[in-house]
Amino acid sequence: MAIDSNAGGVNLSKVTLSKATPSINLTKPGEQQGNMRVNLNWSTGSKGFFRRSKPVDLDLGCLYELADGSKGVVQAIGGNFGALDAPPYILLDGDDRSGTAAGGENMHINLARPELFRRVLIFAFIYEGVPNWAAADGVVTLFPTSGPQIEVHLDSPVDGARSCAIALLQNQGSGITVHREVHYINGAQKEIDEAYRWGMNWQSARK
Repeated sequence: MAIDSNAGGVNLSKVTLSKATPSINLTKPGEQQGNMRVNLNWSTGSKGFFRRSKPVDLDLGCLYELADGSKGVVQAIGGNFGALDAPPYILLDGDDRSGTAAGGENMHINLARPELFRRVLIFAFIYEGVPNWAAADGVVTLFPTSGPQIEVHLDSPVDGARSCAIALLQNQGSGITVHREVHYINGAQKEIDEAYRWGMNWQSARK
């Protein structure tokens, strides 16, 4: 299945999830969509006070649980880039090591059969560089093939936290909802797992 890089381009409206409005329906019961693009963009942190800092390598990834109970992770670490036409129906298409790529990092979620998903937790992880989220100034945007774009700003930063759980997609029988998390975690994927009780076994890996 080809990736539609212009997914969401027809509908230019945008919804920003905030503490006041943290959730939105992504799909309705029985609704089928195409490949939703999830984009992470951030600053290199190379201007002003941070000009001498090593560029931040911010990675996009997700934990997933499918309807059949299978669980896993999609991320650059360990080469777990996923697949669109086979489980987990999620694909990470690259790894921007510096934040200088105009398109940032992109992940695609195949929503042709949304009932195959139970939950997906989108996260960002500072692989290299000082864990300074304020300098990174990150934003994640979801581009569904129908409906508005959904934007989540990585605001309210916590100094020293290496990971941020950004948004939780859940299928509770009434379609898929997106809930803003922006939960900063002192640790890596294992600690994200523990915070959300994903129940996976973790081993060290590198890119």
